Amino acid sequence: QVQLVESGGGLVQAGGSLRLSCAASRNIFSFNTMAWYRQAPGKQRDLVAIVTSGGNSNYADSAKGRFTISRDSAKNTVYLQMNSLKPEDTAVYYCNALYFGVENWGQGTQVTVSS
Repeated sequence: QVQLVESGGGLVQAGGSLRLSCAASRNIFSFNTMAWYRQAPGKQRDLVAIVTSGGNSNYADSAKGRFTISRDSAKNTVYLQMNSLKPEDTAVYYCNALYFGVENWGQGTQVTVSS
């Protein structure tokens, strides 16, 4: 069983920054991929950033140049550094880990960007 616990969300003004953390209950390199998704009210859950076990990362177009996904193996934690935040980044952000073909999700953390 995999447990993922997100933290770091909050309220920030447009142009500000936040760093989200996702602490995993097992070695993060055991996961095929780890990713951040977000879901705004009334919208579907969309991929924001993803990193493979080999360290390759990819981003949604909306996140490129502003967000960075990174890992700390010693802490079994994945981060999402978000800079130059915009009101349209407001959403619940979810951590995702793919483990032996099974997707695992955290409980989500709310990010609200005020204009």
